Amino acid sequence: MAVRSAIGLDIGTSGVRAAELSFGKGVVTLEKFGQVALPEGAVRDGEVIDPDVVGAAIKQLWTHTKFSSKQVVIGVANQKVIVRQVDLPWMPADELKKSLSFQVQDFVPMPIEQAVLDFHPLEELTAENGNRILRGLLVAASRDMVNASLEAVTRAGLSAVMVDLTSFAVVRSLADADHIGMGAPVEALVDVGARVTNIVVHQGGMPRFVRILLMGGQDVTDAVAERMGVPQDQAEAMKQQLGLGVTGEGMDRQAATRVVEAVGAAFVDEVRGSLDYYLASSGSAPISRLVLTGGGARLGGLAARLQVTTRVPVEVGTPLHNLQVGRTGLSPEQLAFVDPLAAVPVGLALGVAS
Repeated sequence: MAVRSAIGLDIGTSGVRAAELSFGKGVVTLEKFGQVALPEGAVRDGEVIDPDVVGAAIKQLWTHTKFSSKQVVIGVANQKVIVRQVDLPWMPADELKKSLSFQVQDFVPMPIEQAVLDFHPLEELTAENGNRILRGLLVAASRDMVNASLEAVTRAGLSAVMVDLTSFAVVRSLADADHIGMGAPVEALVDVGARVTNIVVHQGGMPRFVRILLMGGQDVTDAVAERMGVPQDQAEAMKQQLGLGVTGEGMDRQAATRVVEAVGAAFVDEVRGSLDYYLASSGSAPISRLVLTGGGARLGGLAARLQVTTRVPVEVGTPLHNLQVGRTGLSPEQLAFVDPLAAVPVGLALGVAS
């Protein structure tokens, strides 16, 4: 039976946000979108630390936004998730699923019984000895970390129907629907959160490379607050006013500019290093463009700096562009503001229909 609607729930470091989509014939509609801020420390680097506090925030989000269902899809992306390309002996999908824990023990840097495993096939190859090989992306996540997110959802009175990798959700929401398939250009997607950045290289919606960086927009704000001795809200305002590549006037603005520049440059170098790693791997193809999204993508000058550093055209992603907009209760200005934040919850909801 076809799924008529789905809700993607993004539990981020700075807040929880959710998007409800409905699915018609060839049409996907955004029905509702909402977000609630989280106190510092409730989620650390993408990992739920205090399920009670996070659960209360999710409950508040549901009360305020009035979503039509209590069933959700959640995503995970943090230091307790590893994604790597591996080659496994070919076998039917059901056999592979049953034997996956035995097949990948050498690739997982944690006790296999403490991991939640998944495997996404990319292509079938033939070894020199003639044996068939299945190349794909192995995803391994700490079971305790996943359970903490599930516990927060349960305490909010909801149930999770699926746990997905946040990076895959970003691909679903940003991959160009007009260029799906093996002949499609290769793109890099960079979703910049408060503390976690998802980097995904994909071709026609098929992920080829994933890296999760524990860096984001909040790191810039923290550096400004610490080095300038100002509160967080003032540091955030200074960061947004200055951005990258701006020369501030006055002693304070010059000092803040140097801080933003230093932390921003370090972040850009990490992104470039990740893309260089992908390009150096066997079977990689040139990246045609980089699509930037996430709340941290609002940093002025970031897109331009990434374009200069990576030598790849950079565009700002619009995950709501391919959706019809229903009666969300949001004005056009509000929708434009939340658009960069929507990639993950929209992509999580889309995963139910795919």
